[in-house]
Amino acid sequence: MARMTAAEAAVHVLKKEGVDVAFGLPGAAINPFYAAMRNVGGVDHVLARHVEGASHMAEGYTRTQPGNVGVCIGTSGPAGTDMITGLYSASADSIPILCITGQAPANKLHKEDFQAVDIKAIAGPVTKWAITVLEPAQVPRAFQQAFQIMRSSRPGPVLIDLPIDVQMTEIEFDPDTYESLPAYKPSASRAQIEKAMGMLNESDQPLLVAGGGIINADASELLTEFAEITGVPVIPTLMGWGTIPDDHPLMAGMVGLQTAHRYGNATMLASDFVMGIGNRWANRHTGALDSYTEGRTFVHVDIEPTQIGRIFGPDYGIVSDAKAALELFVEVAKEWKAEGKLKDRSAWAEECQERKRTLLRKTHFDNVPVKPQRVYEEMNKAFGKNTRYVSTIGLSQIAGAQFLHVYKPRHWINCGQAGPLGWTIPAALGVRRADPETDIVALSGDYDFQFMVEELAVGAQFNLPYIHVLVNNSYLGLIRQAQRGFDMDYQVQLSFENINCPEINGYGVDHVSVVEGLGCKALRVTDPEKIGEAFAEARELMQQHRVPVVVEIILERVTNISMGTDLKGINEFEELAENQEDAPTSIAALT
Repeated sequence: MARMTAAEAAVHVLKKEGVDVAFGLPGAAINPFYAAMRNVGGVDHVLARHVEGASHMAEGYTRTQPGNVGVCIGTSGPAGTDMITGLYSASADSIPILCITGQAPANKLHKEDFQAVDIKAIAGPVTKWAITVLEPAQVPRAFQQAFQIMRSSRPGPVLIDLPIDVQMTEIEFDPDTYESLPAYKPSASRAQIEKAMGMLNESDQPLLVAGGGIINADASELLTEFAEITGVPVIPTLMGWGTIPDDHPLMAGMVGLQTAHRYGNATMLASDFVMGIGNRWANRHTGALDSYTEGRTFVHVDIEPTQIGRIFGPDYGIVSDAKAALELFVEVAKEWKAEGKLKDRSAWAEECQERKRTLLRKTHFDNVPVKPQRVYEEMNKAFGKNTRYVSTIGLSQIAGAQFLHVYKPRHWINCGQAGPLGWTIPAALGVRRADPETDIVALSGDYDFQFMVEELAVGAQFNLPYIHVLVNNSYLGLIRQAQRGFDMDYQVQLSFENINCPEINGYGVDHVSVVEGLGCKALRVTDPEKIGEAFAEARELMQQHRVPVVVEIILERVTNISMGTDLKGINEFEELAENQEDAPTSIAALT
């Protein structure tokens, strides 16, 4: 048997589990682990500027490729508490990441030692498992169990806390014979699938709601195949966007209060049967449940038993991994089609497509300052079908989901439930580290951008290039819009006269100077006709310098983006499209 430190054994386990990169910051209590990474080799490291940033980089890394598990590392005390937001975001969206923290010596945990905090208790509510390992010989097995837990049932994050003395103690461990533990995933039975298929077949206007669980299970092709066999249109959720290409004739649009299409909402309200797969009926998708459920039969398929009935009781529920369920759905659907048992859905599908062609929002505005809708029109022109978009929250993200197009799974990378400001930059860096080749375009409002702007230096240092579209209205735009209900516009303005940059006319922060000071490139655009040229120049700068390139677009100060509280009552604040010239890059115009 080989003798090594417990930290070295942990690094061997990481390698055996497929980890080849970690994101983090060293510190006194985690230095033995960093020494182990250096001694063992094989695990690259990206040095973040903030530990929360490291956790979001790990999220972006996991979300990019099937099977990825992002790893973030920090020292004791505030490093762990800084990563709680990343753990919450990962937990909420069923994203496996492994957070490793250093800790005070085991015999001083109860003595208020420097930077000693009960991170296990703090992290417990936002992880699948959080543990402080007190026995050195348990360290490799704790890591082994962590990977099993992260991958089993509903995926999610784990935190392992390692006292410094535990990391340094020598143990016996044989990495050559190490084997991963099998992950558990529940599977639907043939009888359950046939019952659900029978319910679908009885309906006249059925829909499939495709959630993020399908992407997590790497089952998007199966979902599309099932839709094509049955002829049933698909409504992807925000987390499931890309399960079926936007230009597919059975993609019926997104539904919801904010990140939704007019045609998607109208199609949902016209339906009589909904089968949700790998989704959680999020409140920004459903809106008022009375409207969402009225007159409809529901089947819900989800990997987590407690999701069935959590928001409303479906007419039938199946606990299953999305891929396992869809494999059976495809099998049964093929048999029923061969036997002539499936209804012809072509008229219903065409009705959905007609809405997709006609119920559009206007994007072609020539206003100066720029209206945000024009930005997304220009993005659709400039960025191709293989683009990975990264965004978090705000009017920029909401409008992006209303107007952009996604054609592949994992090409809309968005923290859906938590929505922490500042997420976009570090997540985009994690996406780039996971995928060196694909076009990556991040989308932020100015406040999200300012939250963790320091992480751009990581992109410069480690050559992680991507294009960042920064739409700047110098406002907390989404909060300002929400304040309309309180008849106020209070403490949400980011504007001020910048004595060092009078040319931005009171828009406050000089983002171009900040970005350049962090070692990246930046362009500022004030004319809508120049946006496309700026995107082309940004691509050239990115390829030449191999750093992030920010394209800042100065927007009009106030824009209200379409949203509401009920699918039947979405407020359309701007003009609607009357012809193709009003929405030249709508999916209908492009297909």
